[in-house]
Amino acid sequence: MNETLRNYDPAEALTSDEAADVFMKDAFETRDAGYIAHALGVVARARGMSKVAEETGLAREALYRSLASDGNPTLKSMLTVMQALGLELTSKRSGT
Repeated sequence: MNETLRNYDPAEALTSDEAADVFMKDAFETRDAGYIAHALGVVARARGMSKVAEETGLAREALYRSLASDGNPTLKSMLTVMQALGLELTSKRSGT
């Protein structure tokens, strides 16, 4: 039996705000900065990178680079992108 494999793009599965919220929550739980940036990039692609670039005032190409798994976005850019996507960063104490 021959099976055809295709590349999976997680952005295709983020069809609702709730799905994006769960995806980002899981990313933050990894505590891996590169993965968190990548996950934010996936959510941005799901919403439309051109639209996010327009809303943030950041260049689309720069967003792709900085939100890649090997990118290194500044906290300011991450917060700007999160705001454009309707996401917010909250804080709570560990173990509570």
